[in-house]
Amino acid sequence: MNGAARPMPLLGDTTLVAVQHISQTIRAGFRDVPVLGLEGHAQQRSGRPSHRITVAGVLTGPTALDDLAALQALATSGEETTFAADIVTALDLQQVVVTRFEATERAGRPGVLDYRLEVVESPPLPPPAQLSAFGALDDFGLGDLGFDTDILGDLEGLAGDIAGAVDAALEAVAALDALAGLASFDFQGVLDPAARVSDSVTEVAEGLQTGVAALGELFGS
Repeated sequence: MNGAARPMPLLGDTTLVAVQHISQTIRAGFRDVPVLGLEGHAQQRSGRPSHRITVAGVLTGPTALDDLAALQALATSGEETTFAADIVTALDLQQVVVTRFEATERAGRPGVLDYRLEVVESPPLPPPAQLSAFGALDDFGLGDLGFDTDILGDLEGLAGDIAGAVDAALEAVAALDALAGLASFDFQGVLDPAARVSDSVTEVAEGLQTGVAALGELFGS
């Protein structure tokens, strides 16, 4: 009683008819880590390397040269392709590349070509890392000023918030100027610090006014 025919290994669109040897290698990705006082090494896993499959066989018959050309093209181009065989039944091989190919033609064996090739798993790359606007510096270090600085938010509203802050600063300047005006009385320089603060706040307010004017031009207001 003959059993059902087993499927032949398939590399891309090429059926590997006369395979004589096929092997598959798995490395778990562990490396030795010496630990003081430990007999032997601890094992640390850094990630599984790609699966590797080695196939050796012969090409013969009327399609031998066509099959040879197809295998050589895969090895030369480096393009990803598929691989199916019983030996990789438990593996999720989505794509592979041919990393090595050898072909041998011997005297006295016309029309028969020996070959040996290695295919290696080529998994899809993970999605690129997602970065927020300006490399996660959305608020430009100004997130604690009391208004929304999200670059994707309402910039026009942001300009209004800045204008309000300028008005508050100018009111503070006016109050400090009034206090500093008392310096005409003889308080022996007690109010000098108020005068210096007034000058500093005035400079800041002028800078903020310039920024608000620029934002006004941006929004046409």
